[in-house]
Amino acid sequence: MKVAIVGASGAVGQEFLRVLDERKFPMDDLVLFGSERSAGRKYQFRGKDYEVKLLQHNDDFKDIDIAFVSAGGGTSKDFAETITKHGCVMIDNSSAFRMDADVPLVVPECNAEDALNRPRGIIANPNCTTIMMVVCLQPIEQLSHIRRIHVASYQAASGAGAQAMKELETQYRQVLAGEKPTVEKFKYQLAYNVIPQIDVFTDNGYTKEEMKMFNETRKIMHTDASCSAMCVRVPSLRSHSEAVWIETAEPVSVEAAREAFANAKGVTLMDDPASATYPMPLFTAGKDDVYVGRIRKDLADDNGLTFWLCGDQIKKGAALNAVQIAEYLISVGNV
Repeated sequence: MKVAIVGASGAVGQEFLRVLDERKFPMDDLVLFGSERSAGRKYQFRGKDYEVKLLQHNDDFKDIDIAFVSAGGGTSKDFAETITKHGCVMIDNSSAFRMDADVPLVVPECNAEDALNRPRGIIANPNCTTIMMVVCLQPIEQLSHIRRIHVASYQAASGAGAQAMKELETQYRQVLAGEKPTVEKFKYQLAYNVIPQIDVFTDNGYTKEEMKMFNETRKIMHTDASCSAMCVRVPSLRSHSEAVWIETAEPVSVEAAREAFANAKGVTLMDDPASATYPMPLFTAGKDDVYVGRIRKDLADDNGLTFWLCGDQIKKGAALNAVQIAEYLISVGNV
């Protein structure tokens, strides 16, 4: 098994290295690819140094079985044919192909089998906020069909990349020192602030990030459920949070929901109001699972439930989900 990481120097590329190592991913060789800026850098993996190669239109992917790609949508579109033309499976972390009818959009806890039908050799990794939400929606869907979803996300600086995390840390230092904060990665100062915009606005007043949650949820879960989202950038470093309200076809009790979450793959129940126990970015950063708490009946809807979730969007929301897709393909002999 020969594996490649495209965009190896980025935040998600580095997370790929950690996740592959943590999970003892079955591989014989590793190849790292990057832009002119990162080509030549060296990274250690399992005791061996690997040098980043310049990504080019050539036959470098001829002997590679799986390529984890996280280098931006433009690069994914430009290099998709180069990566897949010799049979390499491209697991793409960008939004480039997510809504293409002939590209499966996969969260293994929900629709692993969709990864088997990939006519273009591409499997799309969903948006991080969508991944974490559908992992938690799936066990409830098994109890009663979910008709409507309302969600407010509270997304950490890391969702905008490693440089965005550095900018937030710099802003806090600058504000405390009485200096004018540096603002480059976000529309406004994020330190001591929240920004109710992630990505650009569309014609209907929703941002592209919010529309991703609407469209991707339907594709992943094969559902007609509508999802109305409000995505907000908050000044935490890593791990996204979401407040979710759902309406089901039949009423689902809090007890049944809690049991479903407790038994679900990829979910950890963290719900004890009496001891103020609930998920927070402070505790979920670096963890594999999506953590769920604050489970309640929706006082505004007889068929409604509401809950709070929190998870590491660089890990489960990106690198881990992609690696789990690859693990599934290997387990069924489909690579």
